[in-house]
Amino acid sequence: MKRRVFSLLVENNPGVTSHISGLFSRRGYNIDSFSSGVTENPLYTRITIVACGDEEILEQIEKQLAKLEDVVDIKTLEPGCSVTRELILVKIRAKDTERQPIINVTEIFKGKIVDVTHDSMVIELTGQQDKLTRFLDLLSGYEILELARTGITGLSRGTADVKKFE
Repeated sequence: MKRRVFSLLVENNPGVTSHISGLFSRRGYNIDSFSSGVTENPLYTRITIVACGDEEILEQIEKQLAKLEDVVDIKTLEPGCSVTRELILVKIRAKDTERQPIINVTEIFKGKIVDVTHDSMVIELTGQQDKLTRFLDLLSGYEILELARTGITGLSRGTADVKKFE
């Protein structure tokens, strides 16, 4: 099974994310990660989708996405030719005496403590998925109360394949 990151530029119309997710569900394809947000031009949204499958399935996914009416541009974000990131928020049970080791690990990974209560901490961390996985592995001795992930988002490097609009 291969993993592919698709970057779609779509018209910012109601129901566009529903059309895209519907394409996946109708064909029995799984979405590993899905993130979207409005671009510098409010008429367009960038959607990043991570999917897994064999080469034939991944090619079929790309062809089917390209056929959708609202899809303006589609790229595959290849490692080394793109920049991808994910954000996690993790809430950890942490009493006063347990906080310093958690703070130390968070600082090493360039994360931020964004909330502290009497018995918990919320940490924000951004990076590539392997960095986030390593961070969570180091926290395995603590009770993770809640975890939220944004999913991968990314852009290709350079200006060669930038889609311009009038």
